[in-house]
Amino acid sequence: MSDTLDALSHGRHSSRTCGFETTLSIIGSNGHANTANLWLACRACMAAPAVRQDNEVGPESDRPMLLADIARTDSTFEEIPIIDLKDATSTDPQARRALAEKIRDACINVGFLYIKNHGIPDEVIQGAVSAAKTFFKLPLETKMALDIHKSPNFKGYTALLGENTDPENRGDMHEGFDIGWEEVGPTSASREGDGTMSGSNVWPCDLPGFKEAALTYYHACVNLGKLLFPLFAMALDEPDHFFDDKTTKPAAIMRLLYYPPQTGVVDDRVMGIGAHTDYECFTILWQDQVQALQVLNANGKWIDAVPIPGTLVLNIGDQLARWTNDVFKSTRHRAVNRSGVERYSIPLFFGSDYDVELHPIPSCVSEDNPPKYEVVKAGDYVRSRLEATYAHSK
Repeated sequence: MSDTLDALSHGRHSSRTCGFETTLSIIGSNGHANTANLWLACRACMAAPAVRQDNEVGPESDRPMLLADIARTDSTFEEIPIIDLKDATSTDPQARRALAEKIRDACINVGFLYIKNHGIPDEVIQGAVSAAKTFFKLPLETKMALDIHKSPNFKGYTALLGENTDPENRGDMHEGFDIGWEEVGPTSASREGDGTMSGSNVWPCDLPGFKEAALTYYHACVNLGKLLFPLFAMALDEPDHFFDDKTTKPAAIMRLLYYPPQTGVVDDRVMGIGAHTDYECFTILWQDQVQALQVLNANGKWIDAVPIPGTLVLNIGDQLARWTNDVFKSTRHRAVNRSGVERYSIPLFFGSDYDVELHPIPSCVSEDNPPKYEVVKAGDYVRSRLEATYAHSK
């Protein structure tokens, strides 16, 4: 646990004269939650130069400190932090700032975190889980009628080994069903005009309640994602509305995933999902109680993301990593289901508007840390990654 505390406090204000003390829960590889008090520097103290009586440029030590120049760990984490979102809608600016600080530290040092008090009712989650279990029990012929390879916008069913997130492997040992934005209600309108990946979902026939349950959870996750963006903005020293005009029609794809039991001798080149990073800004993941998700640290060690009841897993994706010039980490992860029982999970991949250009955020670049990536449209980037993923499975 001490390594994690060092990582989360590393590179901050050298003096305890300005800041706040906060309590952070951390889940260890043993599956137990630990609580620790951390001293976090006041962000305003870090970002604001000393007041001057004239317009002269002060010494280097008095200039604004950028996130790009803050010393960071090498991500040799052994644990994944748990963050309580109860203050996400607080009217107390200090409480929201403290929450944004915790999120920032997790995104800089790990790229993964658990979130609790996320606001999604358990009955909504369980409705989607029940719908997923019902769908994956359908005959293969029925599911293949919705084959994702027939869709121009990556919606529908993926069979076992139908995608390959790691080209070094033989394929991913899971089934999936992908949906995008669609209103819940009689019209069930999809959303057009927001990039080439928009368009209608495909749905199974004669499966009562499936569509409504899936879309209800989908929109609950989208609303949670909209709640998170202001906190990310604050964590990046931007106004809390920084992402508002960039997420008016966010590209959010949700996947229902089923992992069959892998028993006997397991081929290391065939796992639930091979090692990869996610493509969008961030992922909101529900996972059942079967341990499978693993996160890679800088030492090449796979850290178990132990399922914790009442939490969701949140991880940074490539869009936000590019946007932040890798200040926020998009960390490699995989799913290895060797439990001998079936597993279910439901990730929602939350991206920006399709046409948003991913220019580096100002606080994340400096003279010593110039932009690392060419500027691309967010949607073009995701589409190219998806095309490569499904091409590898052929």
